[in-house]
Formats: sequence, structure tokens, C-alpha cells
Amino acid sequence: MKIEHLGIAVKSLETSDHLFARLLGKENYKKESVEREGVTTSFYELGDSKIELLEATNPDSPIAKFIDKKGEGIHHIAFGVDNIFDEIERLKKEGFQFISEEPKDGADNKLVVFLHPKSTNGVLVELCQEKL
Repeated sequence: MKIEHLGIAVKSLETSDHLFARLLGKENYKKESVEREGVTTSFYELGDSKIELLEATNPDSPIAKFIDKKGEGIHHIAFGVDNIFDEIERLKKEGFQFISEEPKDGADNKLVVFLHPKSTNGVLVELCQEKL
């Protein structure tokens, strides 16, 4: 397992892309819309890890609700795994709760599943696996 990326909820990708490009000294390598989640993402590579900026595309999206409640900031930490199904089973046996136990298509060519923050010290944890 490794830290695959940190997800940061932002109000404006345009504004935040400008800020992070200056901060990191490089442009994003990908922008992508995930309509099912009501979000547009922008990715920056940092060595073996990434930063994912997330902007809501509608007021009912999880990112819009997060920003309304907590403001802009770190939304989740994603761990890259080799086999997401094995990790789900292992973590269920360890007593962790999932928002959904069924992986779904996520951004950046990944299968993703989220652990409930109630079981991870208030941190939203994403497991992600490269789609084959």
C-alpha cells in the first residue's frame, strides 16, 4: 500500500490550478469530469504520489456538501492497492466500515472505494486500484 494521492476540495479549479501550478512549479497533467460524483478533477504528479483538486459541478455533489460544511481543504487521502477486493475483505475483518463495499469507476483510470470516516479517526480514506 502507498499514498496514491491527497484529494483537496476547491471552490474553483481555475483559481486553484493557477495556485498549485505556481506552488509546485508545474502544470497539471490531467483534468477529468466524473459526472456520477458531480465533480471535475485536476491532477498533479509529485514523485510517486499525486494531488487531486476536486471542484463540484452541482450543489448536491459530495464536494459541494463538504465545502459548505467545512470549507476548502483536504477532503481525503487515497491509498493505492494492488487488489482492491482483497483489501476490502481484509479491512472488513479488521472492523473498518465502508461507505460502500462495492468498488466503482473513479478518476484517473482507477477502481475506488471509500472507508467511512467514523472508523478512520474522522479521515475519509479512499482505496484505489489501477483498472486493468
